Amino acid sequence: MVYVYYLFCVVAYIVLIPVIIGFSFAKRHKKSFPSRFFLINNPPFDKTSYWFHSCSLGETKTLAPIINKLEHVNISVITNTGYEQAKKFHNADVRFLPFEIFLPFWVKKCKCLVVMEAELWLMLFFVAKKRCSKTILINARISDKSYPKYYRFRWFYRTLFRYVDIIHAQSEKDKERLMSLGARNVKVSGNIKTVGEFKVTKKYINTTNKQLIVAGSTHKKEEEIILQSVDFNKFALAIVPRHPERFDEVWKLVESFAHNNNLKAKRLDGQTVDADIVLVDKMGELINFYAVADVVVLGGAFGEFGGHNPIEVAYFNKPLISGKNIFNQQALFECVDDYYLVDSNDLKSVLNKPLKASSIKNRGSIDEIIGDIVNP
Repeated sequence: MVYVYYLFCVVAYIVLIPVIIGFSFAKRHKKSFPSRFFLINNPPFDKTSYWFHSCSLGETKTLAPIINKLEHVNISVITNTGYEQAKKFHNADVRFLPFEIFLPFWVKKCKCLVVMEAELWLMLFFVAKKRCSKTILINARISDKSYPKYYRFRWFYRTLFRYVDIIHAQSEKDKERLMSLGARNVKVSGNIKTVGEFKVTKKYINTTNKQLIVAGSTHKKEEEIILQSVDFNKFALAIVPRHPERFDEVWKLVESFAHNNNLKAKRLDGQTVDADIVLVDKMGELINFYAVADVVVLGGAFGEFGGHNPIEVAYFNKPLISGKNIFNQQALFECVDDYYLVDSNDLKSVLNKPLKASSIKNRGSIDEIIGDIVNP
């Protein structure tokens, strides 16, 4: 089956080359697509080392407690934000993961392949099984919404899991679901996104004499919902969009809203919050703003985006409000006490109520994971 799958990928690649080239010009993909689909500035890793693969920024950041315990690692990613996060590790060589047809020629020997969460690429595990000492899937999960789709293609996953030596699942439910798809040697280690510590790298000061709401990881249309819900007599608002390519778009929205409502708005400048609305248009500042927030409205769940990581907010014990569409983050929300899931129409009223501070519960463990990685 693997060779049939590989042939299918080759045909799909040839057919879709014009589309891939088109996407390569988009700001969001202009670095990742040429690297992944044409191997531009994306050579194989130089050193034989532990190889970690994750998708984007959040997953890559979660690997920090493990990576920091190792002398040297190789990291492959999918997205630009994941790449920039991986480059922050002092002990890592970083690449974009090539499209699957290139992997048999690109992958060299490694001590161990460690794949994060749901990055289930058949050729990745197939090739790594032949060239690495072992293959491990960590923080594995299958959401309620995703499980029927996975189960429908269980014939495919039975083949894939033949090439995965060890799996560390987030919960017993995830373990049962993985095993129903053909996974073997599945252990439960909890959600490792609850393990890390989040360091404040820059201290911001709120000088508005109002409470500060931080709207974190927002998506299109969510900024408008939040702007309409905030009482600016009581609150100042810092907006941190999820994707940097939307900074200018969000600024136009903020500027117009502020003008129409006689408010002061500005883009982030210095280390003070001194306007009614501040657009945080710099990467890597979200944790710093969570630290200074009085309330956090977490984006990604007022639309159909599946939600975002609540652990970072709960780490700082901030009141946490999110939309109800958290289907991609259900497991993480189960690790948090005291949060509020609301419809967009109810956000304004909830913001004006007394709110409890969130906190982390049921922390995961990385000790057994590290043992499986480093032991022969």
